[in-house]
Amino acid sequence: MKRGKKTGKAAALALLATGLWPGLTWPGQALAHSAGDAVAGKAAFAKCASCHQIGPSARAGFGPQLNGIVGRPAAATRDYRYSAAMQNSRIVWTEDKLRAFLKSPGDVVPGTKMRFWGISNEQDLNNLLAYMKSFP
Repeated sequence: MKRGKKTGKAAALALLATGLWPGLTWPGQALAHSAGDAVAGKAAFAKCASCHQIGPSARAGFGPQLNGIVGRPAAATRDYRYSAAMQNSRIVWTEDKLRAFLKSPGDVVPGTKMRFWGISNEQDLNNLLAYMKSFP
């Protein structure tokens, strides 16, 4: 019997170590980004909507329109006047780069004109990114 218990503990530790045991991680181990909910992301976009537009009739306002943002180079839309920092950043907006920027814009692009405190909640970020990706 003892051997069975050890084997069970070893299997559980193996699942935990490989990340196959959902919801459990080692201290300091990052969770993989989970899929977001685009419907909840629409609500999360309310934080962005005072400066940005997204959707079929989107255009620049206080910030650039965000259609097709994932995969787009920074400072690429023609209807917005970007900061020199953003123009010189050479960033291509991947999900990970957007996630970092939305958490702390000034850390990713020092000198950006974007004045935003950032979003720290991972699920809000997942949802927001899912919503933004729904507008290619």
